[in-house]
Amino acid sequence: MSFNSVIHNVMETSNQVNCTGAGVMLMHKGEVVVEKYWGKQSNHPNARNIQPDTQFHIASVRKSYIGYAVAYAVYHGYIQSIDDPITHYLPLANDAVYNGVLIRHLLTHTHGLTKKDHQIQQEFAPGTSWAYRGAAIEILTDLVEKTTGKTVAMILQETIFEPLQLVETGWYSSVKENFVDVINAEQNPHWYTSENVDGSQMNMYVSIRDLIRWGQLHLQKGRWNGQQVVDEELIEIATSIQSPTTLPLALPQNGFFWFAQKDEGIPSDRMELSLQLPAGSYQLLGYTNVTLLVIPQYEVVAVRAFNSFGSAEGFDYIKDVRTFGDIIMEVLKDGI
Repeated sequence: MSFNSVIHNVMETSNQVNCTGAGVMLMHKGEVVVEKYWGKQSNHPNARNIQPDTQFHIASVRKSYIGYAVAYAVYHGYIQSIDDPITHYLPLANDAVYNGVLIRHLLTHTHGLTKKDHQIQQEFAPGTSWAYRGAAIEILTDLVEKTTGKTVAMILQETIFEPLQLVETGWYSSVKENFVDVINAEQNPHWYTSENVDGSQMNMYVSIRDLIRWGQLHLQKGRWNGQQVVDEELIEIATSIQSPTTLPLALPQNGFFWFAQKDEGIPSDRMELSLQLPAGSYQLLGYTNVTLLVIPQYEVVAVRAFNSFGSAEGFDYIKDVRTFGDIIMEVLKDGI
């Protein structure tokens, strides 16, 4: 089974986004079948080549780690139910804005909260619509620390990074030699840097080979090297559809942040998953166009990474990431 078309697709994308380097890796039935890197970590003279230990800024893909930390808190009983109001656990200023907002809503982009002029406002009634907003992240990371007594980063370090030896994964307060420069980031209003390493900020850098191991751990329901490192139920909580039943069918479905493929429903123009992917597949896409895709039915995990930030003019990132999934599925179906 040849995955050359997948490599070609990622190379085409790297030519369309503002990046200086990229890479792609794919595992099938536990074996690496694609691993390729090209370009430079930055546009500076004598920049380091993109290589296996290069760490990419993963942007919103970091939400899979935050979702895991929330699932950890739920599974171990620190959070009684994701249908609890967030005000049950956190004292929040202007409580009226948060009325009716459940933990479930924060995890599935259905909370209706948005930030305007540095103030949290309600965009729509919780559970009635879907919008990709960042307002939920700080609340959830505070919630994890308040209920467990540990930060998101501490939970991940103890339960995932150390057992799996993911030494190229983390939140960083300073730049390392093997980090990519994020191209054009400083000109983008959504970009910011942070020295906070508690897991609440977007200063997370991960190598492609570490990111695919993170996906593989999910595919294997928490098993690693023959050992149950994470309880299977915890992984299932995080990756299965958790969107409220009140959500219109035409809107995306999510697990704990993961975009999750359901059995049926009307395709959404905001759903980042390829329509060719079977039910049970799940994926996350970052603003740097870094993508982590898990296809349990075919035992596949795929990662692509770039050092871009945002989209070049005329670039349709939803269409592009769906095409990435389409091409993987074409190879898998042809190989049956």
